[in-house]
Amino acid sequence: MTAFSDDDKELVALGYLPSFKREFSNLATASSWCLEIRGLCSSIATTLNTPLLTGGPSSVVWCWILGASMCLALGSSIAEIVSAYPTSGGMYTASARLTPKKYRARVGWLVGWLNILGQIAGVSSTEFGLANMIWAAVVIGKAITQYLDNLQTKTVWLFVVLLIVHGFLNCLGTRWLARLSSGFVFVNLGATILIIIVLLATTPRSEMHTAAYVFGSEGIVNQTGGWNNGLAFVFGLLSVQWTVSQSDYDATAHICEEVKRAAYAAPSAIFIAVIGTGLLGWLLNIVIVLCSGPIADLPGTSGSAFLQVMFLRMGKAGSLILWVPVCFTAFFVVQTAIQAASRTIYAFSRDHGSLPDRGFFGYNSKITQTPLRSIILCTLISIIPGLLDLASPIAANAIFALTAMALDLSYIIPIFLRRVFQNHPEVMFKPGPFYMGDGILGWGANCLCICWTLFVCVIFSFPVTLPVTPETMNYASVITVGVMVIAFAWYIVDGHRHYHGPQSNLHRLEQNVEQEKEEPGKDSEDRNDSEV
Repeated sequence: MTAFSDDDKELVALGYLPSFKREFSNLATASSWCLEIRGLCSSIATTLNTPLLTGGPSSVVWCWILGASMCLALGSSIAEIVSAYPTSGGMYTASARLTPKKYRARVGWLVGWLNILGQIAGVSSTEFGLANMIWAAVVIGKAITQYLDNLQTKTVWLFVVLLIVHGFLNCLGTRWLARLSSGFVFVNLGATILIIIVLLATTPRSEMHTAAYVFGSEGIVNQTGGWNNGLAFVFGLLSVQWTVSQSDYDATAHICEEVKRAAYAAPSAIFIAVIGTGLLGWLLNIVIVLCSGPIADLPGTSGSAFLQVMFLRMGKAGSLILWVPVCFTAFFVVQTAIQAASRTIYAFSRDHGSLPDRGFFGYNSKITQTPLRSIILCTLISIIPGLLDLASPIAANAIFALTAMALDLSYIIPIFLRRVFQNHPEVMFKPGPFYMGDGILGWGANCLCICWTLFVCVIFSFPVTLPVTPETMNYASVITVGVMVIAFAWYIVDGHRHYHGPQSNLHRLEQNVEQEKEEPGKDSEDRNDSEV
């Protein structure tokens, strides 16, 4: 223990042998997870069509701030748990530790699979959004329609190529990943602020919409084909819930074993990120609606309402110049999303719970000290949801709803368990540095986020347009339930034999000590890396 840093001592106390180098500084952590993974301008650009073209401009504005407020309660509740359990397993590891041994394996299995499903869908949906953004720029730049031929197939192929590139980049060492992340926060924030300023500067005052259109009843434009105005309005929640949820609230937890002062840095990043995303995102949405022009002209030939508004106000050259950093933001969002998802698969496999791999994907590379096997698996699996676009572009939107549903459900389970079993003799929850207490603030935030998550999961199960056909059906709930049924069937048939919840691997430390005695000339760190 004397050879470990304070962070590693805490990890050992939780039952895990340190396997990564802690090379993420506070700036790299904040940049990578707090701001970069949110990818604010790119996330809003990807999802703007849904609230704008179902509920109307008012839905874009009010659903964002409403959802962001509820996300603050959820983010604070998650930060509290991450602070207490700073491991790469995130909420998966925490959920199993927050329940008595009798239920530990089943709870860990459920939360682990929900979290992995949501993260894979998040990687796929963000990459798919990036592919669409690139083709939208091609259509705007060329100003001809020949690029619209077989656009679905072209988008899917570009989506696959981009995923392979991201998989390769994630195979780099932790030090290089940290360096890539450190400076990108300025690109993300700079692009968002610059778009706001340029849109306001290039839109004549006479062409700006009225306050009643932006904030009032004039802005409720129901284009769902049959749903009532109330339901059409709340469909706008998809944008904010996906923007925040696809970033994976406990993403900092998945790199906690690579972060310095993780019990402080991880929850701080979550808390600051939700507030910053909520406020700056609200301002961006207001400006976009204010300068949007006639709604009948959206989303235009590009298929992206966000880019079409920029093209209307800035012209072709200006809009494409600013579109480049927006696309780069989305690119780095996927980069960090794959990093988080691969760490979750690594942690789940380490506990013999992800695949029938007997811990094969819980291996950490001796050369790069990153989980190369889980990175490759994550990259390949993320291709599958994007193939939905070949069946129907509308059906492909299910991966956006699926991300929010699966991830948010995986978050509220440990929050619920923490309140129910916190004083159980087999749990005895010990809070970390970030703690809201057992008063009205802590209880209120926990109860509010649980009720809100259940509400939005119901909303995201509805098809956004009528009539419902195989092409317009929302498959998010079907996929979520289907994966859970298959996962538990697998647990009953085989999983219960080898999976018993998160397992300590400290026995390897004892093996290292014995080998040190037998082979005093061999570097112990090399042995530790190769064994892990």
